Amino acid sequence: MANAIYNVPNPTNEPILNYSPNSPERTALQAALSELKSFQKDIPMIINGQKVFTEQKMTIRPPHELKHTLGYYHRGDKTHVQQAVDAALAAKFAWENMAWEERAAIFLKAADLIATTYRAKMNAATMLCQSKNIYQAEIDAVAELVDFLRFNVQYLTEIYQQQPISGKGTWNRLEYRPLEGFVFAITPFNFTAIAGNLPCAPALCGNTIVWKPADSQIYSAALVMEILQEAGLPNGVINLVFVEGTDAGDVIFQHPDFAGLHFTGSTAVFKQLWKTIAHNLDTYKTFPRIVGETGGKDFVVAHPSAPAQAVVTALSRGAFEFQGQKCSAASRAYLPASLANTIIEGLRNDIASFKIGSTEDLSNFINAVIDERAFDKIVNYIETARQDVDAEVLIGGRYSKSEGYFIEPTVILAKTPHYKTMVEEIFGPVLTVYIYEDEQYEAALELVNTTSDYALTGAIFAKDRAAIQLAMQKLSHAAGNFYINDKPTGAVVGQQPFGGARSSGTNDKAGSILNLYRWLSPRTIKENFVSPTDYRYPFLGE
Repeated sequence: MANAIYNVPNPTNEPILNYSPNSPERTALQAALSELKSFQKDIPMIINGQKVFTEQKMTIRPPHELKHTLGYYHRGDKTHVQQAVDAALAAKFAWENMAWEERAAIFLKAADLIATTYRAKMNAATMLCQSKNIYQAEIDAVAELVDFLRFNVQYLTEIYQQQPISGKGTWNRLEYRPLEGFVFAITPFNFTAIAGNLPCAPALCGNTIVWKPADSQIYSAALVMEILQEAGLPNGVINLVFVEGTDAGDVIFQHPDFAGLHFTGSTAVFKQLWKTIAHNLDTYKTFPRIVGETGGKDFVVAHPSAPAQAVVTALSRGAFEFQGQKCSAASRAYLPASLANTIIEGLRNDIASFKIGSTEDLSNFINAVIDERAFDKIVNYIETARQDVDAEVLIGGRYSKSEGYFIEPTVILAKTPHYKTMVEEIFGPVLTVYIYEDEQYEAALELVNTTSDYALTGAIFAKDRAAIQLAMQKLSHAAGNFYINDKPTGAVVGQQPFGGARSSGTNDKAGSILNLYRWLSPRTIKENFVSPTDYRYPFLGE
């Protein structure tokens, strides 16, 4: 038995490669893309470390190339969810009693596998499955996921080192147990890193997991699971199931050993899950931990002193990278009248220069939205604005789903600050701008703070320091991630812990020590070296 207290490798943010023409990483990526497109992958569920196939096979196609079939995944049902729960509970004792450094080593190895052996394949899978260009895939499926795995090990080590003081004749200790039961991880389509982190963060803490990824992300989720198994993850610690949400919920939320939910997705779904858990509280052995990051209606506010070109670039990137399918994407902008025309013309020029198409052509800046349901929803917003007297489509607005789900980046002018595209989350390449009079800057800040139910990310652009300070004060609760003279996207693990409040979630900050606390249940241990042998205290003497 080891008797040392180990220092873990010091985490640093994984470098982002540039994939310039003729670079080694570009050559490796193109080979990986060709390989993944050369065959149709058959993707089973993974329950108790075993591949599980079913009779119901579902087709996976790239959102930007609907005629091509990447492969198939095997749809499960309630029986598979029950098997996953049973496997998680069976694996729990051995996993939580494994030395913490041994658990940590598995996830550190997974991080290194992603950063080296699997780098090109991880990027290629995300590019094909979720229609991300190479830069968006690299910062997500490689850099951020690697950072999550490495920094979480450091954070957990810091937690374990936090110990209470001890009085004379006693030794006080604090141990950080995993939760009593299993954790359910529900992960989204838009970030492979989030899909990997939501099951891995609680697992690192000694919990065992049932993991349900979004159907449209299964292709890359399965690769994450493959890497975890190669890194030595024991059977049953993380169980990957492909099932309908109702099938999962009917089993998991009625199980007495349900101990926690780690969720990223829509606000409406998260609210419904919370209500279901609350309704079933009497069923559970313990109060489940509920951690969720949901929607956003993220803002950019330009002060009259703002550098106009910096605002243009922030909006071009912040609103339209990955087709606006980021919870942090800039979707509403407040522009002063003195700068509005300049900023809008800058956006017009940028958007005119965007190339749109397949992710395999690395010169394309814009790719497809995730699926037909998203396409139809986004198009409905655009067409409604086109017909509405309170709005005007200023830029873009064209779309087609003949070959893939392509929507041209679109800028809408809202003639009223509460127009629906200034309020409702669209989750697509649509930016709405509202123009305010320069002298109404403080009133514009009040609009920003009260217009949306969400509070995820936001940005202020200004040279005037007093204007920045006023925005910091007025918008204190309007965003969990606040940016000064920068776009509201691109949070980096270890640098900008991510999460928001209000209808944007529980603000438990993925990528920070705060998130890991949620998956631990501390136990205080007091040892008395010399026990009292008489109940009488001195005050009882005459």
